Amino acid sequence: MRFGAHARVSALAVTLAAMALRPVIGAANSVFTRGAATCHAVALTFDLCPVRQGPGFDRSLVHFLEERRIHATFFASGAWMASHDAELRELIAQPFFEIGTHGQEHAHLPTLTPEKQSAEIRGAVVTLGDRYGVHATLFRPPYGEYTPQTVLEAGSLGQTVVMWSVVSGDPDPKLPAAGIVDDVSSRLRNGSVVIFHANGRGWHTSETVPAVYARAIAKGFAFDTISELSRCAPSAGK
Repeated sequence: MRFGAHARVSALAVTLAAMALRPVIGAANSVFTRGAATCHAVALTFDLCPVRQGPGFDRSLVHFLEERRIHATFFASGAWMASHDAELRELIAQPFFEIGTHGQEHAHLPTLTPEKQSAEIRGAVVTLGDRYGVHATLFRPPYGEYTPQTVLEAGSLGQTVVMWSVVSGDPDPKLPAAGIVDDVSSRLRNGSVVIFHANGRGWHTSETVPAVYARAIAKGFAFDTISELSRCAPSAGK
């Protein structure tokens, strides 16, 4: 059981990592998957996908991050923002959290026309700017799906597409907590970007993140937001 879970996560990680490139953030038409190999830091990222049932917010997870002032990046969809105003303001209020977007309705972008892709990307960006005063520049495609046209549309809106290099697999109810911790921890490298979920739909997320954090700290890793990780250099002392 444990070996099978590890294999499923690892196989998915290899597939998804192969989908993206690793140029510098802010470069034209770029996709950011990981930081520099010389940077002894990792980035924890959390998707906030819309939910039909449940609170849609993993409060125990967020409190853990807040209590330890762990730098992390959240990708919020417009639909999630619409029903989680107080929670979003809580995240924005933390100086060590970074907020990116995750589409307006969490649509499958490759199925949309360029115009509709642009509208799907723009919706959450406009909401963050107009309602919350947050200038978002980081976009994570829903389901991790994108095309070259998606990257072009995001770039035209001042957005960098952000993927990941380590997938936790936390949406899968068949993966045991111990298996997630072992697998994610074993694959952390300099510059790794890890994907979890903070919308309450990640299985075992609130118990696996503290364990992954502890193991990473024991290895001397620092924790950066995506923007911080993109600027990380050996001289930064990480």
